[in-house]
Amino acid sequence: MNRILPVFLALCAFPIVALAQQGTAPAFRPEKIRELDAVITQAIADGKCPGGVLWLEHAGTAYHRAYGSRCVEPTGEPMTEETIFDVASLTKVIATTTAVMLLVEKEQVKLAEKVQTYLPEFTGDGREKITVRQLLTHTSGLRPDLPPGGPPGYEATLDRVFRERPTAAPDTAFRYSDLNFILLGAMVARVSGKPLNEFCAERIFGPLKMSDTLFRPPATLRGRIAPTTRETPRGLVHDPTAQLMGGVAGHAGLFTTVADLARFARMLLGRGSLESVHLLLPETVQLMTTVQSPAALADRRGLGWDIDSRFSGPRGTVFPVGSYGHTGWTGGSLWIDPASETFVIFLSNRNHPTEAGNVIKLWKVIGTLAAEAVGKGGKEDVGGGK
Repeated sequence: MNRILPVFLALCAFPIVALAQQGTAPAFRPEKIRELDAVITQAIADGKCPGGVLWLEHAGTAYHRAYGSRCVEPTGEPMTEETIFDVASLTKVIATTTAVMLLVEKEQVKLAEKVQTYLPEFTGDGREKITVRQLLTHTSGLRPDLPPGGPPGYEATLDRVFRERPTAAPDTAFRYSDLNFILLGAMVARVSGKPLNEFCAERIFGPLKMSDTLFRPPATLRGRIAPTTRETPRGLVHDPTAQLMGGVAGHAGLFTTVADLARFARMLLGRGSLESVHLLLPETVQLMTTVQSPAALADRRGLGWDIDSRFSGPRGTVFPVGSYGHTGWTGGSLWIDPASETFVIFLSNRNHPTEAGNVIKLWKVIGTLAAEAVGKGGKEDVGGGK
């Protein structure tokens, strides 16, 4: 019964079109929107995820919809657009990268400066050669993550990261690493004098009115939170290292909704501004979202953001190099194309109730169809009203 429920709910869900601006031409090709609905519904039927939420926006017009189930055990719950997701590594770009760049704008952090300048414990055995920029581009030479286990506690876990030895010289290889962003999150806290979660709430989420975006969600929100694995209590971050750190870390721990992420993406398309809020300078957004990794490396990354690497599946086959985005282990993806004023978000809890779910191929198909959906269409186009 639990396998049937997600499909039934997906087929019964009704699409919602919003944010249509007066005078805006039809935004989406209807046949591509139908294909998007179909591939997500099929992925749910195939057990790739219990459900998900899609948000596609182009030039101010959006198509957004919930599919399938938020929870399939111990009882079923329909997915809703208000569902709060553990977005795993999307934390790296939504929270940590943005926080670092706010400090860069204030000249409290310099990209070319050694990490040990801000975290003196991170020195010796080649650590003293690593710069802030190399952490942001995943070219520090650090390995991907800490081994499982270890004593609980923020400081105890951070001390383990401080003692990590680089396994490659800086700027000689691309290696996606949670350790880079654990260090960046700690750096934000040291430099600002506030824990990462407080800094982000005050300087990013509050100003952008991202009211459902936070670390360590309280019990009062538990009913809206998409669960992950059976072993992970609902509302607790899934990532084991973030768990050891108390739920606040630079690499994982953020919870958010699709609507809040849409506000964030709109800010980036606005070159750092959203409505009356000027969060980042246009030059900062340009710097973050253009290639900053060494030219000799095949994987091309911005500061935090993915541009053209082995992890760029959500770009699909149509969005150009020059678009950018990121993914999260729990099943979320965000891809933004400034050239066409388009972004697409897909959030899911693909590892509920187990890690058997997999949306990597789905991300690529969604990215392709989203790009194909944007263009001049006929009178039936979704989003064509005033």
